[in-house]
Amino acid sequence: MNTEIVTLDLSTRRKSIIGYSLGMAGYVVVVVALYPSFKDATNLDQLSKDSPGVAALFGISGSLTSPTGWLSANIYANFFPLLMLLITIGYGATSLAGQEADGHLELVLSLPFLRSSVVAQKVAALALQAAAFSAIVFGSAIVGRAFELTVDFGNLTTATLAVGMLGVDFGLLALAIGAATGARGTAIAISSAAAAASYLISSMTPLVSWLGSAKYASLFYWSVGDRQLEQGLTVGAFAVLLGVAIILIVVALEAFRRHDLS
Repeated sequence: MNTEIVTLDLSTRRKSIIGYSLGMAGYVVVVVALYPSFKDATNLDQLSKDSPGVAALFGISGSLTSPTGWLSANIYANFFPLLMLLITIGYGATSLAGQEADGHLELVLSLPFLRSSVVAQKVAALALQAAAFSAIVFGSAIVGRAFELTVDFGNLTTATLAVGMLGVDFGLLALAIGAATGARGTAIAISSAAAAASYLISSMTPLVSWLGSAKYASLFYWSVGDRQLEQGLTVGAFAVLLGVAIILIVVALEAFRRHDLS
């Protein structure tokens, strides 16, 4: 597969990815460095028990003062996925629809590229951005071992992979919508709304009985909402996240094949 589009897209996104990564790395290091000061603060656990609704909104479950609880409540259940989605949805919406609006996509298609090759390279660029950001967060979280924040290495690895796959899935949703409509704003709006709904369903299901099994329709549940830092990413959850990605790639390919750029 040619990689000219991958290289070009990554080069244009380099500054923003570096900015997000450095900011998140600094935040993660501060969070893990603060853990020794809070690991015996039982009042934090009491606070989450007294305000279960607020705790749920922030994705907090279990003990805040345990290593996995601290890392989940401050990073993996909220800020890490949020920034990941800003990167992937932003790129997914811009990669086809944004370039079409700017008049760059017609220039790309005037070169000897099949439409399927263009989509494949956009998907590759999306996955590489998610992987790079995930690796930065993972490396920063490992620093926690020097501050008594000991989380199982395998669980941390697969939980990080899950957040990366979550970002890729919603980025692909934005890419597919953009491929079908050519509207960057529509792609961002629908994908962001779907991500927000997914987050709320995953976090509020434990408190709202009538939601019941709705959590299984939430990608957040499969990636960060099922105690992944404690138990690791299950084979079933991995299959769901990968399956959604494959379906969305097929949809994006077909939508872009049918899309009229004239």
